[in-house]
Amino acid sequence: MDKRTFLKSIGFAAGSIPFLSFDFSKNVDLPSPLLPKSIKKGDTVGIISPSAATADRMEFTFAKEAMEALGFNVKLGENLKNRFGHLAGTDEERANDLNQMFTDPEVKAVICIRGGSGAARILPLINYEIIKSNPKPILGYSDITALHCAIYSQTGLITFHGQNGTGSWNSFNVKQFEKVFFERELVTYQNETSKGDDLVSKGNRIQTLKGGIVEGPILGGNLTVLSALSGTPYYPEFQDAILFIEDIGEDPYRIDRMMSTLQLNGTLAKIKGFIFGQCSGCTPGGGYGSFTVDQIMDQYILPLGIPAYTGAMIGHIPKQFIIPVGAKVRMDADKGTFTILNQVFS
Repeated sequence: MDKRTFLKSIGFAAGSIPFLSFDFSKNVDLPSPLLPKSIKKGDTVGIISPSAATADRMEFTFAKEAMEALGFNVKLGENLKNRFGHLAGTDEERANDLNQMFTDPEVKAVICIRGGSGAARILPLINYEIIKSNPKPILGYSDITALHCAIYSQTGLITFHGQNGTGSWNSFNVKQFEKVFFERELVTYQNETSKGDDLVSKGNRIQTLKGGIVEGPILGGNLTVLSALSGTPYYPEFQDAILFIEDIGEDPYRIDRMMSTLQLNGTLAKIKGFIFGQCSGCTPGGGYGSFTVDQIMDQYILPLGIPAYTGAMIGHIPKQFIIPVGAKVRMDADKGTFTILNQVFS
């Protein structure tokens, strides 16, 4: 039996094990939100690659042109186009680009060109004191979850989970970018649905697991990256938070394993609300007794008795929300919405 088959077998077996209840309640000191400075058209943004390398050179052009089309001047990271194995340069090179962008007074925001894998490797090399002294927006998702978690846990800075530089800059994403960054709107995030020629709307539909309204800081990101940070100094404090997660290309048994990590490390016992985005390509593979992602969410989230819904436009999808990580929001699980409550820029 190979490793993957063995892991699948224990993943399936986990469904027969009763869920345990742990008391993780304690007094914790939550980081005070640190607001990034606002940005406007005409500002300079820096493009960096803290994770995987970009194989197609045209992607650098696309990212630069997208930022220019939004109205920015662009500065490319010194090591942006480097390659070290599957990574966009050595750990030191990628960390240096991030530190330099926060040091450079000309650069007003930092855009991550892509995700992939490897951002967690640079977390010990980031100069968090520089970030505290020069709070700027940083935008990205997927593997960039490692930066969102680390920067928030070490500095309290609100960062932005949303399109990478080489992502799809369709009209939905552009309009939301302008609302969040230029208009500084207290956005209400609600799925965009349309039925087209069908009798009912089928795309981007939410499912309410448990109704209710709750307020708290919104934290989370990619489930694989988030669970991998468990037990490290870079894992955020989730006391009274609203947790959002998403993923792509993971068998349900792996989703189950990662959700069990969030249960065992106390995260699920601490949160006040839960939002599951979209898990692209996360359908069951072969094998007897495979759970669906829906069943896994039911098993871990319903016993919490907290407001929760699934299907939010968060994840590896063309149209996606730009979420201010660490900002206080009000979530309505019946409507499948959440709203920014306070300004997220200084």
